[in-house]
Amino acid sequence: MSHSIEVRALRKFYGDKLVIDDLSFVVEPGTVTGFLGPNGSGKSTTMRLIVGLDHPSSGTALIGGVEYTQLHRPLLTVGTLLDSEAVHPGRSAYNHLLYLAQTQRIPSSRVTEVLELVGLLDVSGERTGSFSLGMRKRLGIAAALLGDPSVLILDEPINGLDPDGIYWMRNLMKHLAREGRTVFVSSHLMGEMARTADHLVVIDHGRLIAECTPDELIARSSRASVLVSSSDSARLATVIQATGGTADALDHDRLTVRDLSAHRVGELAQQQNIAIYQLTPQEASLEEAFMTLTHLDDVEHDRPLVTHSRGQATP
Repeated sequence: MSHSIEVRALRKFYGDKLVIDDLSFVVEPGTVTGFLGPNGSGKSTTMRLIVGLDHPSSGTALIGGVEYTQLHRPLLTVGTLLDSEAVHPGRSAYNHLLYLAQTQRIPSSRVTEVLELVGLLDVSGERTGSFSLGMRKRLGIAAALLGDPSVLILDEPINGLDPDGIYWMRNLMKHLAREGRTVFVSSHLMGEMARTADHLVVIDHGRLIAECTPDELIARSSRASVLVSSSDSARLATVIQATGGTADALDHDRLTVRDLSAHRVGELAQQQNIAIYQLTPQEASLEEAFMTLTHLDDVEHDRPLVTHSRGQATP
């Protein structure tokens, strides 16, 4: 059974400080939803509120229509990775997972299955205090998967993994989503989110600033450019600017051109008898879009980019 995550008008104060500010979004089954925001934006706090580790000042966070604390045997519905360090260093990986399994009446055979899935079966008898950061992260993933849950909430699961581990984690999240599960993952690695996430929720200062696909975020918040190298970059820049484009010098013969296509830049150079040595369209990146969006002023942040129906964005 699939379950969505619904956050509605969520607010959280710590003393007089407002950390989460009227936050609303939905995480749908069958997709990997990336949760993005600058450090201190409230991502971890939001995840803690969703799984009942903290209490909202107002608003609700529901999983499958109920609060996490109302779930019977919650590990069978929601798997979480919020703190990979929350393991007793003197306990073996197997015993750590076995304890969790026993609290939810999960058969011990499942412990072996998830240890094999995350590549820790050969070291399952070793104390976790000797594990590297990447191994502890894999153990945290194993714990999240222990109950075969329909919802995964993962806070920075890729941090600390080597390249092979990152590749494995990326494919695992995609596989889980294809199975119809709800995968909600925070990360500061924009390149990985561009490869992995089907949908994005972006917050800043505890407020929603975008809920859309990666392509929609890039289209709204960044501009594609053209890298051009020529025999007379100064004169070409003047022509480009007179035609409505912008041209920024990278060095004495290279320009970054925006607001004109590569084809148009080539035409302008030909008209001026300027030799072109390189003319390369540069695709906008999710990282560029994220940096642009999170540096907008507060007026713009009051108008988040939200996709109301998948594939149709509303600014």
